Amino acid sequence: MTIKTSKPLIAPLLLSLLMLPWTPTSAEEAASPPSNLLTAAVAWKQTAAEFDALYYQGFNIARMRLDQALQAHKDGDRPLAIISDVDDTVLGSNSYWGYMINSGKEFFDDSAWDQWVADNGPVATPGALEFLNYAQSKGVEVFYVTSRDQGEKTKEYALANLRKNKLPFADEKHLTVYRDSSNKEPRQTEIAKDYEVVVMLGDNLNDFKRKYYVADVKQRNSLMTEDKEQFGRKFVLFPNPTDGHWLKAIFGDSEPPATAENRAKFKAAAESTAWKPKL
Repeated sequence: MTIKTSKPLIAPLLLSLLMLPWTPTSAEEAASPPSNLLTAAVAWKQTAAEFDALYYQGFNIARMRLDQALQAHKDGDRPLAIISDVDDTVLGSNSYWGYMINSGKEFFDDSAWDQWVADNGPVATPGALEFLNYAQSKGVEVFYVTSRDQGEKTKEYALANLRKNKLPFADEKHLTVYRDSSNKEPRQTEIAKDYEVVVMLGDNLNDFKRKYYVADVKQRNSLMTEDKEQFGRKFVLFPNPTDGHWLKAIFGDSEPPATAENRAKFKAAAESTAWKPKL
């Protein structure tokens, strides 16, 4: 039996087929993987010469400040010192973030980070070793103050990370690790009692003052502006577009969970000053 189909029936049939939802093949999915919120930031950290240049610039500024302090230093003055954060300041985390992209993860993964730290993943940031060795050669001590928590071996791992990269002053006296707090001011205040702190190094405003640890974008920017004269003088800040307390200002949490709501908050933050063309 032959069924005759008229032309008027063919057009609606083709239209209905075109409107069916597209289901990608595995090859198509591989060619066009789902978007990852971290991709642009991690690609920049991994490949941009500007990223490395900002580290060199920061350590060059720190050296200039140190030279000025050495020139002004007199016998009987308190000894000079430098206070530095560790992660993404003197030790870089690019291989961890590469893992995050490779694994399709969009938000910080504590368990992966802890394993990466224990595996001695961190490497010296551009210019860090040269600057810190220079400080040591001038008799200036470097104190590392960091917030980490990998259990009972936290400090052991941190020392191993510093020593693997041959950073000076990698010892118990010069390393402070806060496992249950990100407030570094108590140790910073202790150091400042006995030393003249020339510069403080960090990738996060909270590496300099606790007051910046707030869950409000506008308030955080306002607090930073109050201290704008300190940047490039007392405070030397390094770039970190992947993590830090700037996230707390958006989400209320420095390590927010990977949820649809948080993805929407991230998008809203990116759109906060969007240009709206006249139609």
